[in-house]
Amino acid sequence: MAELALVSGGAQRIGAAICRELHRRGLDIALHYRHSREPALALARELNQLRPGSCHTWRADLESVDDVRAFASRLLDHHPRLSLLVNNASGFEPTPIDHCNEAQFDAMLGSNLKGPYFLTQALLGALRAAGGAVVNLIDVHAERPLKDFNAYCAAKAGLASLTRSLSVELGPEIRVNGVAPGAILWPEDDVAFDEKKREDILASTPLGRLGDPADIAGAVAFLGLDAPFITGQVVSVDGGWGLGL
Repeated sequence: MAELALVSGGAQRIGAAICRELHRRGLDIALHYRHSREPALALARELNQLRPGSCHTWRADLESVDDVRAFASRLLDHHPRLSLLVNNASGFEPTPIDHCNEAQFDAMLGSNLKGPYFLTQALLGALRAAGGAVVNLIDVHAERPLKDFNAYCAAKAGLASLTRSLSVELGPEIRVNGVAPGAILWPEDDVAFDEKKREDILASTPLGRLGDPADIAGAVAFLGLDAPFITGQVVSVDGGWGLGL
């Protein structure tokens, strides 16, 4: 039986690239989604055509601790061992301090920090049984905040801190690392990155271009599968943008 990776928010964009790369590396995929049912099913069909029975989809609302625990219980009924947990699911919405309400604030912390925390907690037994690893998807804006996205940036900064804390708490059985993407895919709307902002980011990136989702997927695979003596690290994959040139 192949080893199993769970990728939260794995149906589209970077999450889908991670699923494809881990699947290419021989892992079976537990593909989590919340709203993206049709893309999740389409990706599962694609992967199962390559290797029958190698990908199954799972729906859960990771902002609800009860839903997280129920999801983990269902998953563990089928898979008592988990080689890799990739906490990729994320919300991204502006929360200007003048107008942010409690529900908006809670949504950003729920999807970006609370969800990964309680999903990791619920799967500890399976991760320990496999000697597994956790890779958290963070963001370069955890270090260089994005204007008007204060709750999102705070949550991602919390996830970076959690990555380091859990690496200490869960070693030596479980390694915990993070990947912080830079400009890989622009958001599907221009609320945060209008044309001028996009030009400025690329101009201040030493490599002078957008990255590719495959760049993130490769970093996740490296930290999750090929780095047995690396834990507690957050690797920026940003073309050098974080250097602040």
